[in-house]
Amino acid sequence: MDATAYTFRAARPEDDAAIAAIDGSFTTRTVFRVEAREDGFSLREVAAEPPLTKVFPDDDPQDEEDGGEGGDGSGGRAVFVAVAPDGEIAGYAAVSHAPWNRRLVVDDIEVAPAHRGRGVGRGLMGCATAFARQRGAGHLWLEVSNVNAPAVHAYRRMGFALCGLDTTLYDGTASAGEQALYMSMPCP
Repeated sequence: MDATAYTFRAARPEDDAAIAAIDGSFTTRTVFRVEAREDGFSLREVAAEPPLTKVFPDDDPQDEEDGGEGGDGSGGRAVFVAVAPDGEIAGYAAVSHAPWNRRLVVDDIEVAPAHRGRGVGRGLMGCATAFARQRGAGHLWLEVSNVNAPAVHAYRRMGFALCGLDTTLYDGTASAGEQALYMSMPCP
């Protein structure tokens, strides 16, 4: 099965429970080590021994929507879903538009484990890109942890490039010790 077997659309209120139930956890055998220097930083992919499993705390992407403005371009925020042929919600992307700098922020994107590697993330990013174009955004932007090597590789394949980092963003959270990587890509 590939992305063409999925339907991509704006989320509806009846999708909320299925979206909340998506398991965004991952296991990886590599992570990116951030090495900060006086003149910048570097990233180096290193083995994670034993493999690292990351489980994210529960949150509701609809909460980020401030009432849900849909994905039709009527507002600055949207949630898109990927629907599998059997009707199951296979993934979602929550995005918001920042008009002041023409940026579309990918606030969250998750694909259920059984649907990974099938183009679902790329399809959801396609929805985000279309929404970005509707809003007049010049680029898409996202934040990802340095330990989420599978996502970093996927974003690079989609055309995102590293554009910055924050070594303290996760301090005081369950993710303390991780670094936030910022990635962007032009909106074609």
